[in-house]
Amino acid sequence: MTTPSIYAEFAAREARGVSPAYDRLATAVAADPEILELLGTVPPAKRQPNLLFAVVRRLGGPVGDPAAFHDYAVAHWPAIRTGLLTRATQTNEIGRCALLLPILAALPQPLALLEVGASAGLNLYPDRYGYDYDGHRIGADEPVLTCALTGTPAPRRLPEIAWRAGLDRNPLTITDPDDRAWLEALIWPEHHERRDRLHQAAALAAQPPLTRGDLVDDLPALAAQAPRDATLVVFHTSVLYQVPPPRRERFAALVRDLPGHWISVEAPGVIPLGQLPAPPDGALHNVVALDGAAKGWARPHGQALTWFA
Repeated sequence: MTTPSIYAEFAAREARGVSPAYDRLATAVAADPEILELLGTVPPAKRQPNLLFAVVRRLGGPVGDPAAFHDYAVAHWPAIRTGLLTRATQTNEIGRCALLLPILAALPQPLALLEVGASAGLNLYPDRYGYDYDGHRIGADEPVLTCALTGTPAPRRLPEIAWRAGLDRNPLTITDPDDRAWLEALIWPEHHERRDRLHQAAALAAQPPLTRGDLVDDLPALAAQAPRDATLVVFHTSVLYQVPPPRRERFAALVRDLPGHWISVEAPGVIPLGQLPAPPDGALHNVVALDGAAKGWARPHGQALTWFA
């Protein structure tokens, strides 16, 4: 895809109806020759809308008005370019735990959780959050993760977790002010509830057990640390799209050989999953899969899960 089409699709399928500010901004960038030319000076993987907008927000720039954004980006491009090259979209969206819970609760307990691309590790604590599936409540009083669930019963229990670990090439420390500010910048402007949930989750999680490493080279050694009497679950959410395809294939082959289960939540096509049914609507949906078998469509921030028949 071209850079203009990436921004136009982001506006139409991800931001529309979800973030008016990012809808306007992405639509404007898609038709802005000067900003597009500047984006052409960084590698394609660093041109994604979420990353650009978060970098500008972290620098204190405006994202509510496209004209003001244009002027700021042109005037501060060296700093923005540095941010694009050194940062990554490590959105630690705990709402995605609501997508994992129906699978986690059904596996043999207790579990040993290992998250690949863990960011600050907040999704390693699905047992400490509250959930609301269309009025069915389970878990803690806060934070509460709301998810519209279709096609499968709501989970009746929280998972029992005996061990947890995160693997990331650049793990974030939730108690570090700069890392915390970057996680907040990645949350879209109008999403105050997500920002509140981040703060609540950070207070619950303290400092998760994170390892700096590569998803292929360092996964086996970390997985070997899991207790033998717990069910190993390797999972990742919106991570592999940032990994080159050959490396994804090596990771998939590796994780299939581990003695446990594999949960993936990724965009369609990131992992070969065979023929998929049509998504519920024209918005962007990720695919939830267990052990390489597609199970359902999910909205990117965990706000809805549609289970396949």
